[in-house]
Amino acid sequence: MIGKILGNRYEIVEKVGGGGMALVYRAKCNLLNRFVAVKILRPEFTNDKDLIDKFKRESQSAASLSHPNVVNIYDVGEDEEIYYIVMEYVAGKTLKEVIKEKGKLSPEEIIDYSRQISFALRHAHHNHIIHRDIKPHNILITADGRAKVTDFGIALAASSSTMTNAGSVIGSVHYFSPEQARGGYTDEKSDLYSLGIVMYEMATGRVPFEGDSPITVALKHIQDQPKLPTELNPELPKSIENVIIKLMSKEQSSRYQNTEELLEELSKLKNNPYIKPFQPTVNEEDSPTQIIPVISEEDLQSKGSKYSGERNIVKEKEEEESPKKNKKVKKTIVASAIVAALIAALLFSFGFYYFGNFFRTSEVEIPEFVGMEREEAEALAESLNLQLNIDERYNDEVEANHIISQNPPEGRRVKTGYTVKVVVSLGLRETEVPDLVHENEADAPYLLTNANLSLGNVDRINSNIPAGSIISQDPRAGFTVAQGTPVDIVVSLGPEKVVLVMPNLKGEQLEVATRTLQELGLRRGNIREEYSDEFAANQVINQSVPPTTEVEENTTVDLVVSQGPRPVDTTPIETPPTDNGNGDDDDDNDDANTVGTSTKSISINLREYTGEVEIEIFAITSTGKKRMETSKHHVERDGQYASFDVSGSGRQVIEVHVNGKQHGNQIVINF
Repeated sequence: MIGKILGNRYEIVEKVGGGGMALVYRAKCNLLNRFVAVKILRPEFTNDKDLIDKFKRESQSAASLSHPNVVNIYDVGEDEEIYYIVMEYVAGKTLKEVIKEKGKLSPEEIIDYSRQISFALRHAHHNHIIHRDIKPHNILITADGRAKVTDFGIALAASSSTMTNAGSVIGSVHYFSPEQARGGYTDEKSDLYSLGIVMYEMATGRVPFEGDSPITVALKHIQDQPKLPTELNPELPKSIENVIIKLMSKEQSSRYQNTEELLEELSKLKNNPYIKPFQPTVNEEDSPTQIIPVISEEDLQSKGSKYSGERNIVKEKEEEESPKKNKKVKKTIVASAIVAALIAALLFSFGFYYFGNFFRTSEVEIPEFVGMEREEAEALAESLNLQLNIDERYNDEVEANHIISQNPPEGRRVKTGYTVKVVVSLGLRETEVPDLVHENEADAPYLLTNANLSLGNVDRINSNIPAGSIISQDPRAGFTVAQGTPVDIVVSLGPEKVVLVMPNLKGEQLEVATRTLQELGLRRGNIREEYSDEFAANQVINQSVPPTTEVEENTTVDLVVSQGPRPVDTTPIETPPTDNGNGDDDDDNDDANTVGTSTKSISINLREYTGEVEIEIFAITSTGKKRMETSKHHVERDGQYASFDVSGSGRQVIEVHVNGKQHGNQIVINF
């Protein structure tokens, strides 16, 4: 398979993993020039048409998901009976590998990973997608601690009749729900059960149910209760254990009804103090995604079934223990009666002594609980022999874990033991941080406002990312924070600019000037050639950036290069023939007709000049240039014209020089 190109696009580079139903390869997308992960269905399943159809349909449904905690699916295809899914390539470890390395995870890690997985499931469930194979092997942990859920290859697009295949079950037996084992109705709560198994494994370093065969494990999911996580990890907070047990309820109706309820519970737990857990090394065998027979009620009840042995053993054990249980119940009843009689005797003996106290009830004044911390209020209520009925709510004004209100109010006198209702703040309502990296800085305020967040500090640094793009953010995308939390961003200023001093290139040979520009990190731009009496051919006459000017690296510099002196036209000047009055040219009378001179006026545009300029008028003859006139002019504005009277006879070629350089083209005048 290495080197094979799928779909004329994805070139297989190396194998990176595999499961019970598919193999995973790293591949290069030759179209977008990036690395991707390609999951290829194992050959033994390619003949199952129903499975292939489901593989295609469900993978295409999962491709609609886009979330920071979900491994994105880019493409689904088939090439020569090779069925594959193209996914985002994520460098990191699976959660299973993390658990194997650390053993039991800390409470903070359990809550953090569980919340991120819950965010991914919430996104999938909102898009009517049920994963059905949540397990640590399908959760990738990146180097920066982000959890990304993958392998939606056997997910179902939820409908009103979402049922597991009637003849078989697809999934990982250590992690799937009782309803999956029975082949019954599966919904979002089936994913939550599997998440409960994952949390159990993070907390204890092992799965709750093990067996010699997949069928044995599946039966335990249906019938048995797991050991409490705190029995395997005494340092695990009871609050986390309660969440795990509720998620692993056998009945779907007893679990959290959706991810919103679970996330709200986990948000409360994340504020718990850090507890350092014991971390032994645990070696847990893999739990591959596989197809096993559905466990029906007939299988559980039928004596002739291959599963009935395990059921019958349980039943026989219960029958053997039944007489023992009856005896134990009788003993309990007798003991209870004796205790009750003793209590009655004590009450009768000391009744008169305490008679007045039975009917005399003391009173107490209700203190002001509002503003107190929860623990402080509970301690005060206990000291006054009052009860607190605590309700928790999000509040934008009162700090988390402080009392918002109470009923009755302070000052009222009530009997001891009275229950006071108080409302405790959960702080600001939480929201998920959007992904701002690579977005334009101008869009950040709008993206954060839509997420009920605000823009925090903005730092700017040089980088190879285009200027104005966001390089990083804090908090990171996908994290859940209180609404209104400011998000700090770092914006790119583009590559760092190097400032140089422009050298003087005038008089240098073009090749030398070009090399000088290259060595300084500057670029040579356009080359314009001009005649020059001052500079030899191929020497630089002028440059677009004046010498000693500070310029940035990669600045383009245009050059003017000399062509040498203008060549002199040695063609004799011809005098136009004159008309003798008869319509014929009379060469004999040329001298007579051209005797004397005439005067003509010419105008010169002195653009690009200011101040005092010297203007020279040259006549071009067969023997060279002849200065006809020299004058000085004061130019007050760009584009000012200067006018001259030129005297001559016949046809004359005129050349104008300004400040020693030819100005414009030669002028032909017929006097």
